[in-house]
Amino acid sequence: MAGFFARLKSGLKKTRDQFTREVDDLVESTEVIDEDFYDNLTDILLLADVGLPATEEVIDQLRARVAQDNVKDAAQAREILKELLIDQMNIPRPVLNWPMVMFIVGVNGVGKTTTIGKLALRFQEIGRTVMLAAADTYRAAADEQLAVWAERANVPIIRSKEGQDPASVVYDAIQAAKARKIDLLIVDTAGRLHNKKNLMDELSKMRRIIDREYPDATMRCTLVMDATTGQNGISQAKQFKEATDIGGIILTKLDGTAKGGIAIAIRRELNIPVWYIGVGEGIDDLQAFDAKEFINALF
Repeated sequence: MAGFFARLKSGLKKTRDQFTREVDDLVESTEVIDEDFYDNLTDILLLADVGLPATEEVIDQLRARVAQDNVKDAAQAREILKELLIDQMNIPRPVLNWPMVMFIVGVNGVGKTTTIGKLALRFQEIGRTVMLAAADTYRAAADEQLAVWAERANVPIIRSKEGQDPASVVYDAIQAAKARKIDLLIVDTAGRLHNKKNLMDELSKMRRIIDREYPDATMRCTLVMDATTGQNGISQAKQFKEATDIGGIILTKLDGTAKGGIAIAIRRELNIPVWYIGVGEGIDDLQAFDAKEFINALF
């Protein structure tokens, strides 16, 4: 656990260096918890990309708690803020049921392929058999990139010709997964948003094939988001949410941004839990999201 927290803390360094310094400066300079204190705290949260809805909600809750508990010390108010943020993000993780088909969706460039490779390694570490399906048949060399990760993770991959119907790849992968009694089939999908109807139709078709051909499997659709895109990433997520039933989010590249508060904004604005976070390039830097650990590392 110490190693886990150290990597998480290191991965959130850019956000923490800015966010924590500003919160600490505010606490140290505050003699009375007044409107200026709340206004300044609001600005700090917004600059960390927590987003307006989540910021307004947590500030209102903080006001109520400060008044209720008759808090006079700004340092105590900061601890209450931590509690409130943890409560806001703390969603129980779904139980893992096998066999499972995991759809990975997200726009190109967010780190989908790398994330799939890391997931494959992660689930193998807990004793599960994994197979990959290269159903992103539109992007040149997408299956080749996925094949590199399949080799690295030492897992089988079902590939296709470029331009082939993604649903046919999913069909082939399901048959192979059933025949080999694979626990987890991870499906890479095309990251296109320029035509939502095509995307929706494509995902729906693949989903129908899974329901028909593999009814015993648990279906989990996971959206990969790039933390460095901030509020623009939330806009993308909303479009994907319209196209398919997103169960959870993997937030990548948190180590590359000072706006790690986007994880809080996602939870509030999308009502979708963050399942994993990427805090570095290493294999072990894709970590299961834990609200308490995340907020403690942030502070």
